[in-house]
Amino acid sequence: MQVTVGLIQNRALKEPDLNLVKTVASVREAADKGAQIICLQELFMTPYFCQTETLENFDLAESIPGPTCEVFSKLAAELEVVLIVSLFEKRGSGVYHNTAVIVDADGAMLGNYRKMHIPDDPGFSEKYYFTPGDFGYRAWDTSYGKIGVLICWDQWFPEAARLTAMAGAQILFYPTAIGWSPEEKGTELGMAQRTAWEAVQKGHGVANGCYVASVNRVGTEKDLYFWGSSFVSGPYGHFLSQASENEEAIVLQVCDLDALEEFHRTWPFFRDRRIDSYEKINQRLID
Repeated sequence: MQVTVGLIQNRALKEPDLNLVKTVASVREAADKGAQIICLQELFMTPYFCQTETLENFDLAESIPGPTCEVFSKLAAELEVVLIVSLFEKRGSGVYHNTAVIVDADGAMLGNYRKMHIPDDPGFSEKYYFTPGDFGYRAWDTSYGKIGVLICWDQWFPEAARLTAMAGAQILFYPTAIGWSPEEKGTELGMAQRTAWEAVQKGHGVANGCYVASVNRVGTEKDLYFWGSSFVSGPYGHFLSQASENEEAIVLQVCDLDALEEFHRTWPFFRDRRIDSYEKINQRLID
């Protein structure tokens, strides 16, 4: 079975309504070009507000399901595509999540993934806004294959990728918002950071015998320069498609899901896992 993945790499506008209109247009364009599973960038409705700790930013959150989910549910059914929609979720009073909604090609909401790993770095004050996820790691049977979704900071943790792949995910999707501070952009350290970002995600594809689809935003927002570079990589860790560092783009890539079985037969990592020897993995450190 072959499936065409679409990644929407955009610049964020200040007004959520304009971002919604812009993103819907991009989804339509991706579908017209053959995309069947389309993933939006992290928190696509707004600029990346986590650069500052501001109470008013909580007003940007919305319920799930809610009005944005309704828009994309109808759009998915109209275009017969699977959509991965990243939203700022208001779960209840004082409890907010960074959440991805998975919508099937008939418009049905298959479920949500709430970001598990929450960063707290200069320019990325996400612990101020987001409660860590409590759904665990999941995979969903969609109309076009079984997929898993992790979000941005999750991409650095091999445990998250492994558990999602163990649930059966053939493609790991990573909606992302990552970039450089002004003092990092153009430096050797800055380039090393982007290389590490690419390498760790491609490595998840190798270790788990799956495709990886990572979508980032692009452009300058306040004190961050988002480096774009959205990509799809294969199970051997090779780039199949990649967008530019500084331009909006729709990345399209055909993924052969049947070929994953051959990979698992050739490199049977799941077979050879020593599950009897990993009991200390749930410790912070081994003393």
